[in-house]
Amino acid sequence: MSKLSAQIIGVGQTPYTRGTQRSERDQILDAAIAACYDAEVDTQSIDGLVMAWKDSPSNEDLIKTLGIRDLRYHAHLHIGGASACAGIAQAAMAVSLGMASRVLVTLGWNAYSATTRLSSGDQEDSAIPIPGKEIRRNIEHPLGVYAPMQWYSFHANRWFYQYQPDPAGMKTVALTTRRHANLNSAAYFYDKPLTEVDYDAARYVVEPFRLFDICLETDGAAAVLVSQGNNARRGVQILSATEGHADYPDDIMGRRDILNMGITKCGPRALKEAGIRHDELDFAQIYDCFTFIVLRQLEELGFCRRGEAPDFVANGRIDLDGDLPLNTHGGLLSEAHVAGMNHIVEAVRQLRGEADQRQVRDAKLGLVTGYGDYGDGSVVVLGR
Repeated sequence: MSKLSAQIIGVGQTPYTRGTQRSERDQILDAAIAACYDAEVDTQSIDGLVMAWKDSPSNEDLIKTLGIRDLRYHAHLHIGGASACAGIAQAAMAVSLGMASRVLVTLGWNAYSATTRLSSGDQEDSAIPIPGKEIRRNIEHPLGVYAPMQWYSFHANRWFYQYQPDPAGMKTVALTTRRHANLNSAAYFYDKPLTEVDYDAARYVVEPFRLFDICLETDGAAAVLVSQGNNARRGVQILSATEGHADYPDDIMGRRDILNMGITKCGPRALKEAGIRHDELDFAQIYDCFTFIVLRQLEELGFCRRGEAPDFVANGRIDLDGDLPLNTHGGLLSEAHVAGMNHIVEAVRQLRGEADQRQVRDAKLGLVTGYGDYGDGSVVVLGR
């Protein structure tokens, strides 16, 4: 069982846009201030910082901007989309051990407005630090493998070849998350419905991925404030937080089993440490850089066996009124790509009952995953 004694007491975010003149640093600082305001605490009282994924802003920037008087703990994490949940784990451990009392976890990036966007395929100067650049440069680039949809196609196509799952599962994820985004005024696709006809008519970018199987590139930031104890007025309890890594983390093709990833290791452990069963969860916010990786994480988390996720998500199971509402804000596919920190913000709002039209009825337990780069994984289980 988890020995954490930690809660999330504040969340903050900037507007999610495609096009901005604001730096990543400024947006992250704004989100951090918003999280403190949400928690009704003085920014000067923050004594811990976790900068997830990005090195800017630095701890010095946050100390200066927030007026922090005594920073007792800080850390940087660099595991891509797994950094948000792993950052919550770092913060929860810090406050549980008494190393700090209030720890801000921040993450943001200009994925759309960066000089070189990730989708451009130019990884020498991309918007994010890509692991194993020597592998990319010397092995993959000569073969024409440049962009994330190409990397992940190896995993996806192996899954389809080995287990023959129904491709309609990817469509279900895309359409469901878009419907949820249409109820979320903060979502980039708030006013842009997606129909089955739209999905089917979209071009293949890299097989098996059609256009709407691939996440957004947006600008923005989000932050979460973690505190000691479990009794704040609007606090959400951190029941467990785990991290895991794939074999040969920077190389998909060299693994003994391409389908094994960090979630394979840390997902079941998170549920065990939280002391809950799959059927007790009221919702899940699953990292969704691609529709297929949502299905694969559900399998590795133990909701179903490999190849069965398309059947698991069918017939409304992941709708707001289904057995497992999924990505109730729209996720990376339809709300924004903030490397998963927006998933944690949404989970907190669901457990507080503050999700407006997309609110899951009587939500008490939720799960959030992170998926980074070539398969790094992280999971947080939260309770009201």
